[in-house]
Amino acid sequence: MTTRHNLNGSVEPETGVEPDRSASASARTRRIRIMRRIEASVLPAGLVLVYLAFALAEPGTYPTVSNLATMLASQAVLVLVTLALLLPLTAGDYDLSVGAMVGFSAMIIAELNVQHGWPVGLALLAALVVGICLGAINSFFTITVGIESLIVTLGSATVIQGFTLWISGSNTVSGVSQDLVNPVIVYRFLSIPLEFYFALGVAIIMWYVFEYTPLGRRLLITGRGPVVARLTGIRVNRIRAGSFVLSGLISALAGALYAGTSGAAAPTGGSEFLLPAFAAAFLGATTIYPGRFNPIGSLIAVYFLVFGVTGLEFLGAPDYVQELFYGTALIIAVTFSQIVRRKEASARSGR
Repeated sequence: MTTRHNLNGSVEPETGVEPDRSASASARTRRIRIMRRIEASVLPAGLVLVYLAFALAEPGTYPTVSNLATMLASQAVLVLVTLALLLPLTAGDYDLSVGAMVGFSAMIIAELNVQHGWPVGLALLAALVVGICLGAINSFFTITVGIESLIVTLGSATVIQGFTLWISGSNTVSGVSQDLVNPVIVYRFLSIPLEFYFALGVAIIMWYVFEYTPLGRRLLITGRGPVVARLTGIRVNRIRAGSFVLSGLISALAGALYAGTSGAAAPTGGSEFLLPAFAAAFLGATTIYPGRFNPIGSLIAVYFLVFGVTGLEFLGAPDYVQELFYGTALIIAVTFSQIVRRKEASARSGR
């Protein structure tokens, strides 16, 4: 509040100034909140609109229960791979080895179970241990040695792919035990295979950790500024190392789901998930909590992409449409996010 001085030296407040400023600030705050809500809801709304559009275009096939169940279940592995990426991405690192880990984990399960007669439970446990160890190796070279995560994980992905080809003899190994296949694709709830609910459960757990636990807050702070995080007492290197280890674990789980879905493991399997997972991770960062990598946003992004790709395939689009759709959807979503951010910044400055 400003003041004015009378001729007799007394001080009086100027009326009308503070209420005007308060009203202006309140209006800007409302505009910012509206923009944030719009930005956060665009992708979920787009998911619904894409589904409805293709349901109207192909009413006899696209909106059927069987097709919806197929779309939901078929992307469970991609959901897990995307969630695996989120941990190092949130901590400020990249992990390009997640796709190779998926294929390697699936191959370990198939080799041990089919070729060596291990119970599928022990084979699964071995794959999870290997995933944890691979994540620890990535963290060692990135954090202890000090090499950029992009280089480390690109190199480890190549090495892991080589090991997969070696142990498999470059052959597909089929015949994985039904004890793994049945819970993944045979058993259903509400006509949807259980693999979808497994991926959904992992996403919900990660969302809870990110939003409601000190660990999740430390992870976010580390990614936004490691120097500031250290000053606040956060053990940055431990957080980053943990993100790589958990990324390896979730990638191994995705490999198990992949082996259960197909009942086999291919020597080059898993690599096809890397780019779609990155697209879903960055696309998901534009919704729910815009500007942040978040599990629920990534889950929505995965199904936004698959609903669109499947719809185009029903309309007779060629196979390469999947790559075109992934790239176009990502560019449009990020562009929209930038427009909303500029408007939000303009609202804050009062222009």
